[in-house]
Amino acid sequence: MQKKPDDIKTSFHAHTISVEDIETRFNSSLENGLSSEEVRSRQDNYGLNELREGKKAHWSLQLFRQFKSVVIAILVFAAVISAFVGEWVEAWAILGIVILNGVLGFVQESRAEKALAALRKMTSPKSRAIRNGSAQVVPSKDLVIGDLIELEAGDQVPADARLIESYSFSTQESSLTGESTPVEKKASEVFDANTPIGDRINMVFGGTLVLSGQAKAIVTSTGMNTELGKIAEMLESEEQQQTPLQKRLTELGHVIMYLCLAIVFCVAILQWYRGQS
Repeated sequence: MQKKPDDIKTSFHAHTISVEDIETRFNSSLENGLSSEEVRSRQDNYGLNELREGKKAHWSLQLFRQFKSVVIAILVFAAVISAFVGEWVEAWAILGIVILNGVLGFVQESRAEKALAALRKMTSPKSRAIRNGSAQVVPSKDLVIGDLIELEAGDQVPADARLIESYSFSTQESSLTGESTPVEKKASEVFDANTPIGDRINMVFGGTLVLSGQAKAIVTSTGMNTELGKIAEMLESEEQQQTPLQKRLTELGHVIMYLCLAIVFCVAILQWYRGQS
């Protein structure tokens, strides 16, 4: 009984499956690949093999976000008070710090967007796939889960895939793991589900570079479901998670605000008690 495209999940621990079970699991042929009809059906179900481009916020909104913090509010308030009492040097110095902080944050966010754009360029525009029993060059964005692809030295891996054959095959996975050393791949290995990405030597991942050898592989994840796609999704997420340092700075900002208010209150009471303005 053949599986329908809906039965093949887009997220699966392919590194836990033996080569013998790959064909059944992904309803594909290890010799002939997929048929043209099956490719079109899976494209309709899973979409194209490309990284989604998220909505880009206007630069003015990005700049405004840099000033949404308690510490910045305190500094702006201090600058206003300094200007009100005639201390213009202090006022301009504080405003300078605020503006510099905003510009640095804006630049950092812009670099994150450039990093996301660089990730999109890391996938090869063309790939070699075996379909209907014959090898052909196809656009990488047209690859689907279950496609049989061929890889050799110098290729950019177009999607996450489970190796079924490998001959002196190695890749560089610095885009995922940060390690620039070659990773020797072996199709015959099988691993546990919780094996780290860097140790899954029976897999290749989209965006990585083939350094040596030749291999055949079955595509297991495409587009945003690849490991590269997960990184892209984190970069484009609108709800940015605060780092531990950012959380501590926010807490510190609240402490400083309450402390400043307490000091101002105490000074005002003392001045009033001493009969001064």
